[in-house]
Amino acid sequence: LDIVLCWVPSHVGIPGNEAADCAASSANDRKIDTHQIPYKDYHNSLKRCIKAKWQLQWNNETDNKLHAIKPFLGEWESARHRERFYEVVLCRLRIGHTRLTHGHLLSGEDAPECVHCNLPLKYNVHTH
Repeated sequence: LDIVLCWVPSHVGIPGNEAADCAASSANDRKIDTHQIPYKDYHNSLKRCIKAKWQLQWNNETDNKLHAIKPFLGEWESARHRERFYEVVLCRLRIGHTRLTHGHLLSGEDAPECVHCNLPLKYNVHTH
């Protein structure tokens, strides 16, 4: 049995990865020993900072239909069910992906239309 190992430079040529590699390399040049700072001293501040930046990015996602449903990041208040089935049903209702609106994608049929206005049913709530 022969085993041959081959190195594949997966990060090469990818701008985001190149920037991350550069930042990681520059961190080695710093004279600060981060091991001397207890984790609990910076954990909460770091967590708040990350959440704030994430929320700022999310605020720019105005064309995203999920943003219209949930403009503020965090847990769903209703996400307290022990059984995953209920969470899946609630999530599908929130984002409008139910068998009524999207079942045709799996069956290969045409999209269902509203019996009143003949427009495609794209969401669970359809007004005419």
